[in-house]
Amino acid sequence: MTRIPSSIARFSFAVRPSVVRLALAGILFIPTLAWSQVPQPQADVAEDLPGNSDVTAVIDGGGMAQLRLAFPSITVRTGTAADATAAIGAFETALREDLEASGVFEIQGPEDLAVLALTGVQATDFELYRSLTNQSVLVAEAYQEEDKFVVEGRLYDLASQQSILGKRYRGTFDLSRRVAHTFSDEIILYFTGARGIALTSIAFNSDRTGHKEIYLMDYDGENIRPLTGHNSISMSPAWAPTGDNIAYVSFFAGAPGIYRVDLATGAKQPIVTDGNLNSSPDFSADGRKIAFTRSIDGNTEIFVADRDGSNLRQVTRSAGIDTNPAFSPNGTKLAFTSSRAGNPHIYIMDVEGTNLQRVTFEGTYNDGADWSPDGTRIVYATRRGNAFDIAVTDLALLDTKVLTTGMPGSHESPTWSPDGRRIAFSTTANSKSQIRVMTLDTGEVKTLASEGNNMSPDWSPYPPR
Repeated sequence: MTRIPSSIARFSFAVRPSVVRLALAGILFIPTLAWSQVPQPQADVAEDLPGNSDVTAVIDGGGMAQLRLAFPSITVRTGTAADATAAIGAFETALREDLEASGVFEIQGPEDLAVLALTGVQATDFELYRSLTNQSVLVAEAYQEEDKFVVEGRLYDLASQQSILGKRYRGTFDLSRRVAHTFSDEIILYFTGARGIALTSIAFNSDRTGHKEIYLMDYDGENIRPLTGHNSISMSPAWAPTGDNIAYVSFFAGAPGIYRVDLATGAKQPIVTDGNLNSSPDFSADGRKIAFTRSIDGNTEIFVADRDGSNLRQVTRSAGIDTNPAFSPNGTKLAFTSSRAGNPHIYIMDVEGTNLQRVTFEGTYNDGADWSPDGTRIVYATRRGNAFDIAVTDLALLDTKVLTTGMPGSHESPTWSPDGRRIAFSTTANSKSQIRVMTLDTGEVKTLASEGNNMSPDWSPYPPR
């Protein structure tokens, strides 16, 4: 266990993991550009700045105490053009928002620090930051190099005045937010030992253009961009665990088929287009198989096939409706919805259809299970009364907690963030569907997408490093 500087109190970063896919009813820390469905402009690799001390945070169990971080305004060198200055401003705004959203820091920004008579002398100014009970300070300088902006950022421990993390990023102006997301994830990783989620994305379907299409957005709801343009009904996006493909359902050829899109090229390929009423796809943990639902003689059953649609096999056979399969993180089990006992409930079985276990017993309608990243819990929509709520069930104890009790509207289609600390879901209120995200540590809820009707969010895995 590596020791943290004495002025930074030990804090714990405990991840406490606390869809309804209705059957028909991102500078990347280069080297890859495949994470966005539209290739991004090239940017240079980030560099470590020299002189960083070899210390990391200590990870313990239990709750999380926030670290007090001073974050003064970024210094912009003279001679920086207006468009570069705007990119630097967008970088700073996104970085502050990322760090605040992480829950790791209590940040004092320029307004809080305005009471200090800073001198420009590092030793003196660091003592002034410390006088406001800050433990660390993040200082950054930015400037322009031809058609790119450069940011050099350092984290210092205020007691020792040691540089504990330093990075230099260089990118084109339109990459300012991705540069910020990359830096914030590095900071989160340094202090907690766990990856940040600022470079993750959420896929969803929306009718904002008049047709229901698949879209992507950054984890914070920014940078919304279309993934399909079929001018038809496309829905139920499902990320491949490798992050390079998304499967979805579309009616553009007539009957609903399952397709996948390559995010690097935008190329779309059919997976399953024969049979009746194909819906609700989900990739296996290794990305080699896909589970989905199809109708046989008017009854809905679950099938598993290889990624390209070959080696098709039926894995449920019941008189009830079986739908919305979801692979477990280790790839050995499927959670799914079944009405075999009457009302729809969540069941778990091996991927071959054996060892069936019922896991929900409350509520009149339970649907759309999504596994927590560690595989110990499922989140799903449950109808309690006249509306749906989001619930989490511990699979070992079968203990259930309803997360959206008292929240106006009906809540469906939950999906876990890859760090297990957040759940995105769709909320229908006043006849309009929005996508929201809940932070499980605090219960804080934020709206991410509200233009048009937005449904069926699916959170990406971590991007490749």
